[in-house]
Amino acid sequence: MTTRITQLLGIKYPVIQGGMAWVADAELAAAVSNAGGCGLIAGGSAPAEVIREQIRKAKTLTDRPFGVNIMLMNPNTEELARLMIEEKVPVVTTGAGNPGKYIPAWKEAGIKVIPVVPSVALAKRMERAGADAVIVEGMEAGGHIGSITTMCLTPQVVDAVSIPVIAAGGIADGRGMAAVFMLGAEGVQLGTVFLASEECNIHDNYKQLVLKAKDTDSAITGQSIGLPVRCIKNRLSRKINEMEKTGMSAEELESFTVGSLRRAVQDGDLENGSFMCGQIAGMVHEIRPVCEIVEAICGEAETLLAAPAKERGVTLG
Repeated sequence: MTTRITQLLGIKYPVIQGGMAWVADAELAAAVSNAGGCGLIAGGSAPAEVIREQIRKAKTLTDRPFGVNIMLMNPNTEELARLMIEEKVPVVTTGAGNPGKYIPAWKEAGIKVIPVVPSVALAKRMERAGADAVIVEGMEAGGHIGSITTMCLTPQVVDAVSIPVIAAGGIADGRGMAAVFMLGAEGVQLGTVFLASEECNIHDNYKQLVLKAKDTDSAITGQSIGLPVRCIKNRLSRKINEMEKTGMSAEELESFTVGSLRRAVQDGDLENGSFMCGQIAGMVHEIRPVCEIVEAICGEAETLLAAPAKERGVTLG
């Protein structure tokens, strides 16, 4: 599958792995890159030296392009921005802010810059700032989300910018990939499906929650403070929603949730962990190798996109 994204990043399949904090480590990123996509290491709030170690480890596990995701709200962003140049990271994706101030230096270093955007306005701003592409993330996604669905946001961004658009949120198989390609996307970012991969080093409790999830099993927390997060329903998510109804401040809510993602990923704490996961989890039923996930999704999408309407059960005229 050749698109501007595969050409831009030098990859076989137009697939980017989501930069999931505490989840997206060197092993998962390398597995996705070895499968023909572009794996990402999550910068999160980790110290720069930890991320440096992960980057160097990924280089020992793959000779293919991979990247790092930087959450711009974190206090160590300046240090991470310099680290990307020092370690010659091929691709940087960003979230939770505007990376405009870092783009010139990254571009000069030969880094491909792909911000995650929740709106048309920010997509246009990123194009003007020199971004190579944008990731359009709908509210179906897991983790930090915007307020517009993938189906609605993708075509509007495609119409508004000339750089390639990557769609994220609500994509778990080839049907989803084919759908966003029909909307004008030239690549997909996948997160939840990789939670159920052999190479994903999360606690088994986390994987089992994803496998058992139904279509209605996700919750959104943090809406009252303007930081909505989608996760699997549990005692913690219910408690947070109850606290929000009392009008608690952002500082109080954030203090209450400190460490909750680590408790999910590393400890598998079913009651007190924040198990970030997209709405598409209801379609994930087995743990598979990353290469099998990537090839199955891309193969199905290619078949659907190439099939005549009649073969897809569509009658025209």
